[in-house]
Amino acid sequence: MTTTTPFTSLRDWLRHLAATDRLTTLKPGVALKHELAAIAKRLDGRQAALFPEPDGHAIPVVSGFMSKRAWIAEAMGVPEPQLLQRFSAAADHPLPWRELAYGEAPVQQLVHHFSDGQADIRTLLPIPTHSEHDDGAYITAGLVIARNPKTGVQNVSINRIQIHDRDRMGILMLPRHLHNFFGAAEAQGQALEIAIVIGVDPLTALASQAIAPIDCDELEIAGALQGRPLPVVKCISNEVRVPADAEIVIEGRILPGLREPEGPFGEFPKYYSAREDREVIVIDVMTQRRAPIFHTIIPAEMEHLLLGAIPREATLLSHLKRSFPGVTDVHLSVGGVARYHLHVQMVKRREGEPKNVILGAFGGHYDIKQVIVVDEDVNVHDPAEVEWAVATRFQADRDLVVISGAQGSALDPSTTTQFPGNKPPLEMQGLSAKMGLDATKPLSSAGHVFTRVRIPGASELDLDSVIAASGHAALIGTTLSETDH
Repeated sequence: MTTTTPFTSLRDWLRHLAATDRLTTLKPGVALKHELAAIAKRLDGRQAALFPEPDGHAIPVVSGFMSKRAWIAEAMGVPEPQLLQRFSAAADHPLPWRELAYGEAPVQQLVHHFSDGQADIRTLLPIPTHSEHDDGAYITAGLVIARNPKTGVQNVSINRIQIHDRDRMGILMLPRHLHNFFGAAEAQGQALEIAIVIGVDPLTALASQAIAPIDCDELEIAGALQGRPLPVVKCISNEVRVPADAEIVIEGRILPGLREPEGPFGEFPKYYSAREDREVIVIDVMTQRRAPIFHTIIPAEMEHLLLGAIPREATLLSHLKRSFPGVTDVHLSVGGVARYHLHVQMVKRREGEPKNVILGAFGGHYDIKQVIVVDEDVNVHDPAEVEWAVATRFQADRDLVVISGAQGSALDPSTTTQFPGNKPPLEMQGLSAKMGLDATKPLSSAGHVFTRVRIPGASELDLDSVIAASGHAALIGTTLSETDH
């Protein structure tokens, strides 16, 4: 199913999913600890889940509304094959946002001040505890927005945030733009002002994961995806601009010179990250709609994986095509946690070219751990097709590329095995080997050695037109009786 107009509202998108039997409403009172996540996990990729009154809380929780690639294309208003192209176009041509005046933004209809010591984030919001060994409740779908202390340009990311106290939270920042902003502020002894935005439309959530230059505001990519300048509003307690149509905004500061224990937490590789001292957020203000919806992402399930995969795929495809115009498609496999294993489809013109593509892919994002390059007749979105290409077109002694000691993902547990029982030093965290497989066929071969077996007409056949519409049981019975002698 496709549309021609992008969905610019979370509520419109949820209504659309409900109307097409892709949103189910659960019974009131589902427990926020484990039960909510367990139900959403069982529905993952089939239906989004809406939880009214979880644990008796007045604010409902929603999860899983972006858990299929086809749904994301539909929200974008394009056919699924055009998904990466449309995202790349928006990333290449961001659209400046439009600022609303105070009082015009739905997300600021109600305001809670934390300075008086009364407001408590633990009771204001229905924050789930997801996995078995998680160290408490976590915000998992919060868009963290901060301004570059040097330039004032914003950055948007999704970070896991643990609730510590009524006005204190812990945050994991990987070595990317938000971490860079905080480092610059902390070097001056200053806190970094941030906003945590919960409950946005699917395209703004997707845009938050764009692999963009450090001074590119992902809210402008969101506007390009929506086809209009994104309406934003200035926070009440700081200078950060946030989506005006969001459901909830937490305004706060990441404090300099302070670290507190955070974790463990079940992350996207489907393992727990360790409990470590991490940066601390203090909350100043929370704003919300009068009747907001709280969005939670179930860690390591399809909504989590696809939100990261699609922007990465679009970026990697553009990156590879600049140097290798024969590259036609890419896919981050679910089995590779939609981060580590990349499948690349290409039209090979010279022998050795796939190895260059492999090296280019490793340079496209440090998370990439394994690259398989296949020919244009192999569907990179079909794991069986890719495995078939490896089985029949790859020889390890000539087609394997291995690179040792490269930067990889700090959340990949296999990178720490060289330090059994000890935490590796910071400069050694994420140290990884990379593997590339050239699973392309040779440009020339004798006869039909590499010709795919094909039955003429099989793919074009309309089965309904050749299956007996009525009386087939009698035909089967007659056939069997005549041959069973």
